[in-house]
Amino acid sequence: MTRKTKRAIFILIFSEFLVCMGISLVTPVMPFLKTELHLSATDMGIMNALFALAQFVASPLIGRLSDKIGRKPVLTVGLLLYMVSEVLFALTNYLWVFDISRLIGGLSSAMVVPTAMALASDITTKRQRAKVIGWLSAVFSGGLILGPGIGGILAGISYKTPFWVSGALSLLSAIVLIALLPSDAENKRVVEEPEQAKTTAHPMSRAFWTLPIIILFTMILVSSFGLQGFESIYSIYVNEVFNFSLSNIALVLTLNGLISLFLQVALFDTMVSKWGERRVIRLCFFLAAICTIWITQAHTKLEVMVATLIIFSAFDLLRPAITTLLTKASETDQGLINGLNMSLTSIGNIVGPIMSGMLLDWNTHVPYLVVAVFLIVSYLMAFLLKQPGKQQSTVN
Repeated sequence: MTRKTKRAIFILIFSEFLVCMGISLVTPVMPFLKTELHLSATDMGIMNALFALAQFVASPLIGRLSDKIGRKPVLTVGLLLYMVSEVLFALTNYLWVFDISRLIGGLSSAMVVPTAMALASDITTKRQRAKVIGWLSAVFSGGLILGPGIGGILAGISYKTPFWVSGALSLLSAIVLIALLPSDAENKRVVEEPEQAKTTAHPMSRAFWTLPIIILFTMILVSSFGLQGFESIYSIYVNEVFNFSLSNIALVLTLNGLISLFLQVALFDTMVSKWGERRVIRLCFFLAAICTIWITQAHTKLEVMVATLIIFSAFDLLRPAITTLLTKASETDQGLINGLNMSLTSIGNIVGPIMSGMLLDWNTHVPYLVVAVFLIVSYLMAFLLKQPGKQQSTVN
């Protein structure tokens, strides 16, 4: 890996961390906003849903745009829009402006996260790609995990401080990206095999939608749906069923963050090299399904904690494994592929919590049993995946 490639990857990691941190930065200040501005829980829920909605609508369009005009301009505009979103949130005390801020934030996330993944695919070889995507996935998780903590610390000064700081860092990141990220002409992927240079079918044509790509996109949707369906009601579920205290929940989430970062940074590349993405995907879906069922049948807090950590670890490995396999399934149109990836993730982020919340009102165990069924179906679907080298065949 050249110095120029390493520098580009470092910039991508920093930019993605910043945006992912911003996604969850609002979490610790929501009670302050709700109380001080006399907002309802519905108001807060809609405000958060708008972020995911903007991601869902914009991601595939932005991904396709980055394939046409290049990654660097899209990343730059995305970071600047992120700055606008954070500053707007810090300046206002009106709900409708908060909503606009979150819409802009979702658009900026749609521009930065999938484009960073696409650029990582452009500038790495197949052998390097699993490692780099593992890093970016770890940053994605790390930003979401550390965002509430950082936001909570900064909110000790003022509940608007996190957004001022985030906006300033975003501007700095945009300046660094403009000055140091190599141009798109310099970022062209090193072609490893003659067949990779061939022009593939148009992404909206039937030939583009090979069976492996359809399966992988389905798995992206199911994994994000499953994670959000599991995570969104987790604290309520374990509190009501197993009498978890806030300290118990905090311990589980903290351990999960540490384990997740270790797995994605230190072990993911080794696991993919040794077993291949397909086996990693099957193992993760299997463990997540079994442990989700285990939680509904558990009798002690220790059982629940162990099962929870296995489930979160499985989800944290699933996403980079599926993403890596997607980048190998089609050697062109990486922006579109990663945009669709983010868009489907957004659907899961919207539908998962709503479904689990409604089912939880009906019966405490039903949400997790439904999630487990989806995970088992995905585990069986994983056996339909072909070797990456054979995934160029089209569906006739």
